[in-house]
Amino acid sequence: MNSETVIAASAAIAAVVGVGVVFGTDAFCALVLRPALARVDDAALATVMGNVHRYGDRRMPVPGVIGLVGSAASAVLAAFAGAPDAAVASGVAFVLLVIWLVLYTRVSAPINRILTAAADRGETLSNTRALQAGWDRIIVLRASLQGLALLALAIALILL
Repeated sequence: MNSETVIAASAAIAAVVGVGVVFGTDAFCALVLRPALARVDDAALATVMGNVHRYGDRRMPVPGVIGLVGSAASAVLAAFAGAPDAAVASGVAFVLLVIWLVLYTRVSAPINRILTAAADRGETLSNTRALQAGWDRIIVLRASLQGLALLALAIALILL
């Protein structure tokens, strides 16, 4: 393995770590949190999700940026290292993560802000359940995009 390939692989590994954190979080939300929250009352739902989003929206951008930047860097560096198939795989991961980011910023983040503000005020909004349903509507898609990006990065590592 030459030094260019090692650098490209290092970027892909960093991306795998970042994407892995976000994938794990989204997968947990889709598989466990979503059905669990369907069984609680609106006040508990509003309080729990408002606080979950408070911490998630503060802390999750770090692994998200690592995954996004790492996948872009891996794509570019793999191309320079003469590994076009690995570059394509990392590029696919990058595109999937950009799609995830668009969904998050347009659908999830606005709901997160509303639920967090309500939790700050200690109130249960009359549309809490509808807001959560909107958030739930794309969590499986979000987890799937992250999972596919993780798979693409793993393929890139195999090809490097």
